[in-house]
Amino acid sequence: MTFPVKKIAKIVQASFLTIPLIFMASSVNAAESVDKRIKTLESLVKELQQEKQNKQTKSNSKHSYKFGGFIKATATFSDYSDGDLPAGSGLRDFYIPASIPVGGTAESQDFDFGAKESRINFKSKHILENGSTLTTTVEMDFLLPPGGNERVSNSYNPRLRHAFFTYDNWLFGQTWSTFQDVSALPESADFLGASEGVVFERQSMVRYTNGGLQLALENPETTITQFRGLDGRIVADDNAMPDFVARYNHKADWGHITVSALLRELEFNNGSNSESTSSRGISISGKFKVGEKDDIRINLATGSGMGRYVGLNTANGAVLNVDGELNAIDSSLGAIAYRHHWNSEWRSNFIFSSMQIDNETFTNSAGTFFLAGDSATSSVNSFQFNLLYSPAPKLTLGVGYLSANREIESGADGDLDRVIFTAKYGF
Repeated sequence: MTFPVKKIAKIVQASFLTIPLIFMASSVNAAESVDKRIKTLESLVKELQQEKQNKQTKSNSKHSYKFGGFIKATATFSDYSDGDLPAGSGLRDFYIPASIPVGGTAESQDFDFGAKESRINFKSKHILENGSTLTTTVEMDFLLPPGGNERVSNSYNPRLRHAFFTYDNWLFGQTWSTFQDVSALPESADFLGASEGVVFERQSMVRYTNGGLQLALENPETTITQFRGLDGRIVADDNAMPDFVARYNHKADWGHITVSALLRELEFNNGSNSESTSSRGISISGKFKVGEKDDIRINLATGSGMGRYVGLNTANGAVLNVDGELNAIDSSLGAIAYRHHWNSEWRSNFIFSSMQIDNETFTNSAGTFFLAGDSATSSVNSFQFNLLYSPAPKLTLGVGYLSANREIESGADGDLDRVIFTAKYGF
């Protein structure tokens, strides 16, 4: 801050010139002169105070901070056709397609009530000395925690959702994958609508944006199904190069459409040698206005080795073949949702989504088998309907119904029917 030397000098000068005149105030002219000097002094003081206030206001405008989030309570009643799920299972918190029980011996029901989806976020905006703008975002919720239970206090650890900053056209940190179109996600009473039919991924990245074009290098991670599905999933973390995503967004009065392409290398080091195979995917999504308030949201994606990017990792990126090599798993998926406003307070969403997985086979003297095993998911489908009521801005009360089916390569399948009650307030 520049020190106002000249103004202070004027104040001092005016003060010294005023003091002698006070002692000479015996005449009318001297009194008038004193009064004039005092007014001049007061004016200079006010000017100095106003300048200080203006500088403080200008300084404050360079930095702004915001705290927000929402509180959400959710109650669900779930009916599984083929078995039970243990407490703590992710499917008990929200719909995860690959977790639908298949091959169980009996029907089962569960009732769950929680507030773990509640979240908080901190945002800031800064005008830097060079004139550029920098923004920051940090957000957390309490879903899928490593700690916490329902026995006594229902205390759950927070988890990091977003942590990133933007500088001019660049983004650094963790947020939604560039391959994902958040604006095209359906509105649901559940945590996520159309889980098997959309791209859904958060991770660290470096992203460049110029108009509708986005280019990003993102965190790589390879998920692998072992040969014939034995011994569970392998999370390799052996990648030597980041994933690459290119995206273009087109916005218009009717809504928007987004086209994204994913290129990555799937890698696995089994201890004796390193295996790799390429992966690619394409996504087309959009939100289209219908009338004044209604809209249709569409998500489509297809590719080889998309794995964890789609369907909440219903299928892995690759499977090990009989020779220990990686074979990328092909998949296609889609979701369509129609949101209808009944009036200014009531609205509904009708959602259908589906995912098809092409699991390769191999043949030996014993016959033909699936590389991923007979228990690998071959398809998942779901339908959702909800009725949401917002009597005031940011307050939503709702009920939803979900019906889903998962089929595995053996031909067995399992059903999930769920009624969801929700109350949410954003701040």
